[in-house]
Order: sequence, then structure tokens, then C-alpha cells
Amino acid sequence: MKKNYDILVIGSGLGGLVSALILAKEGLKVCVLEKNNQYGGNLQTFSRDKLIFDTGVHYLGGLSEGQNLYRFFSYLEIMDDLELQKMDEDAYDKITFGDDEIEYPHAQGYKNFVKQLSEYFPEEKENLENYCEEIQRVCSHFPRYHVVGKDTYPEEILHLNTKRLIESITSNKKLQSVLLGSNFLYAGDSENTPFYVHALTVNSYIQSAYKCVKGGSQISKLLIGKLRQYGADIYKHAEVTEFIFSENNSLTGVKTQAGTEYSAGKIISNIEIRAAIRLIGEQRLKKSFLNRILSWEPIPSCFSVYIVLKPQAVPNFNYNIYHYSSEEMVWNAYRYERNSWPETYMLSSSQSKHYPEFAESITAISYMDFSEVKEWESTFNTVTNENERGELYNKFKIEKAEKMITALEKKIPGIRNCIKNIHTSSPLSYRDYIGSFNGNMYGYVKTSENPLKTMVSPRTKIDNLFLTGQSVNMHGILGCTIGAFNTCAEILGKEVLDERLTRMINKSKSEEQRN
Repeated sequence: MKKNYDILVIGSGLGGLVSALILAKEGLKVCVLEKNNQYGGNLQTFSRDKLIFDTGVHYLGGLSEGQNLYRFFSYLEIMDDLELQKMDEDAYDKITFGDDEIEYPHAQGYKNFVKQLSEYFPEEKENLENYCEEIQRVCSHFPRYHVVGKDTYPEEILHLNTKRLIESITSNKKLQSVLLGSNFLYAGDSENTPFYVHALTVNSYIQSAYKCVKGGSQISKLLIGKLRQYGADIYKHAEVTEFIFSENNSLTGVKTQAGTEYSAGKIISNIEIRAAIRLIGEQRLKKSFLNRILSWEPIPSCFSVYIVLKPQAVPNFNYNIYHYSSEEMVWNAYRYERNSWPETYMLSSSQSKHYPEFAESITAISYMDFSEVKEWESTFNTVTNENERGELYNKFKIEKAEKMITALEKKIPGIRNCIKNIHTSSPLSYRDYIGSFNGNMYGYVKTSENPLKTMVSPRTKIDNLFLTGQSVNMHGILGCTIGAFNTCAEILGKEVLDERLTRMINKSKSEEQRN
């Protein structure tokens, strides 16, 4: 049995779904193939104790009217149907260190960002303003970050190092650590992380910060609903096991594990780039390209503890907490000592439906290297089965959860007595459910010394094959969305896509003026 399409998208992560919808809106016959039971990649949620937990999306930025993600989602026709809750405007994130009781705020809006931190660093107001200006300056250079814009950017922007630039703005060690406090969002590394990674990430949340009510999976559900409206086919349990090439080495289709063949004029890979290489076949790729990809260092994975709370036990907090064992830890948080884990964690809460002043659940996430779960790497599990990996694995997870609870006791005294139930996920969970290499959270380490090393064009040397997703683009909701638009610009033509987006923006501005 063979099915024919204009566009075939492999993988239903955000980059794949957005790419599929952009092209379906153009009237192309589109098909999306997903190997797992649930669509959405990092957008996936799961239910425990009748509560919804997010696996990867804990908050979103740039979603207020006129901002970049708002405009992208408006073009995709899902913005009006998203259920969102705006986070605390004076502190969407709070940064804490060791036994220091002060919670340093990151606020929404650049003026407010400076105002809130100036209360703790009154002598640093001008430096804070300079920091904000530098973030916005760097962001202004990136194509597509402002939806429609220039084609290129000065390469020197890529070489700016986060640590060195922050140190040039302020010599206050505490403030340096506070400004870098949310680097959990991109696994910041003092020696490597380019400033553009920090700037593009932080700018989005300073613009505006929201939580997804009922979890991030509503984004994938809305995208899938729109895809079906535009006539696209979407299949799960459809793992691609083979690429089909013609005699002249053009990619013409794929075959799934079930033996179904799908042919298409163009194919977009939204799967992990190493998995894509296996399907292509190393012999079809240049050695230089192959060696470059295989030399990339994966960003670490994480261990998450999902805590179901007793009713009316813990007050809800409408912000995230990023905690570090020391100020110095912020520079290299993922290089932890096993015996002192967790040395850092991100903490978020979900509001109770019945008692809005209280939290119904808390999620705590800390870095974890894949080596900690390597002895179980041959196992694979995407079905809830506590004994799938054996009792030693269950014991490992229980011990880690206990260490996390002990750490949280210092932040929320008495929390142990407020817990109704605990669930966990490890790097193996992220590897199996998301498909990332060794469960890495955000693709691969980017370096200011050699920024082009980890940059890959969405258009490949294989005829008809295009790439999208966090392993080849910026990570995160905004990063993957922008990456998908860039991929589709290669297929449709940049002028076509820019015209569509410009028309939408102008229409939106006209409606705003009329109102």
C-alpha cells in the first residue's frame, strides 16, 4: 500500500506540526507521521491522580498582543483558542541562592525589570538598563525573530560570550548571578554559551510570560485540529524505519515499521538529527558533515519530580523559582557532583481548580547526566509500567525523589507533610517519549568560540529533504516555531512567506486602530 503527498513530515514535535500547518495552509497535501502514541514531542503532558503535568512546557513568552509568538500563533490560527494565565508581572521568575532568603525577581516589561531589580541593587540601575539594551540590540539582528525582517545578521553577534558580556556590564558578582539565574532554560555554560542564546531566550519572557492552563499539549491539539481542517493526514504509531531513494539518489519517500510506504515531493525531518542520519545512511553524506554532527555535545537531560499535594496545603505561587546552592553554581549548573545532587532546581506550581489560593501540584526539575541511568539504556518504555526497567531503577528514582524533597524542605518548610503522591521522570523517560539523544533537554551545546559548528541549514544536500526541530535550530516554543517558519521559507520561498506574514500583521494593526 502506497500513499502519495506533496509534503511528508516525520515527527510531530512543535517544529514538525508548525511546518506542516504552514504548508497545508498553502493548499499542499500534507502528511505527518509520529512513532509514539502521543503527538507533540516536548508539548506532551501526562495525567496522574487526575491532574495534568507538563513534560517540557512550563511557561511561554512573547504571547501578548503584537509580540512575536503571538503573531506566529495568530498566523497559525491557534492564538484565540489558547487558554493562558499571565504570570506575576513583578516576578515571573525568582532567583535564589543557598541560604540567602532574598528572592531576586525577573519582572515582565523592560522598565519593570529594571525597577524591580534596582530595589535590591540601587547602585546598578544604569548597568541594568545597559543589560536590557544589549539584549534588545542582539535580538534585533536575528531574522524572523521579529516575524518579518532582514535575511542575514552580522556574524560577530554569534561570537559574543554570555559570561564575558555580563561581566563587562556589571562587576557585581551577585547581580551577575541573578541576571543569569534563569539559564536553566538553555543549560548555560560559562565557557561556551553565546550571548545570543541568552538574549533570545530571556527577551521573550521579559516581553511577557504566561502559563498554559491545562498544560502545553493544548498547543499540539490546536495545531492538529487546524491541520485536519486544512485536509492534512496525521498518523501515530507510524515509526519511519527506512528512507526510499530513487536511482539518482533523490529521496522519494519513506517506509514505516508497519510496512506502509509514503511518497512525497518533499520530506521534512523533525526527528533528532542523529536518528535522521541513520535513516539517510552515512554513505550518502559527506564525511566532513557527518563528523561535525557526531562531534556535537548534547545538552544534559534532567530528572523531574512531580508532586501531588494535599488540598489547601501549599499556597500557590504564580512564578517559577530557580534555586542554586551557591552564586557560583549559576555559571555551570549542569556540572554537578552526584553526592550533592540536586545543586540546582527549577520549581513551578499549578493552581488548584477548587481552591485558587492554593497549589494542587508542584514540579521540581534538576539536571541529570545520562551516565546516571546508563545501566538501563537498553530498555525502552513509553507505557506506564513501574517495573519495566526493574526494581533497581525504581529504587534509583525513589532515592532521587527523596533527595529532591529534602532540598525542597529548605525552600518550602513542611512540604513533606503536604505531599499526597509523587511521580518522577528520568533522562530515559525524555529519551523514549521525546526522542532526543540521551534525553537531552535542548538539543546540542552551542559555543561562542565556534558558533557555526552547530548551525545547520534547513535545506540539506539530499534532494527534497529538509530539517526542522530543536536539534538543528534554537530550542523552546519560540525557537522551534521560528525554525519551522525558516524551513518553510526554503520550500515556499522567503518572499511568499514574508508576504503572508506582512499581510497578517497589517490586517491586525488595522483592526487595532479601528477598535
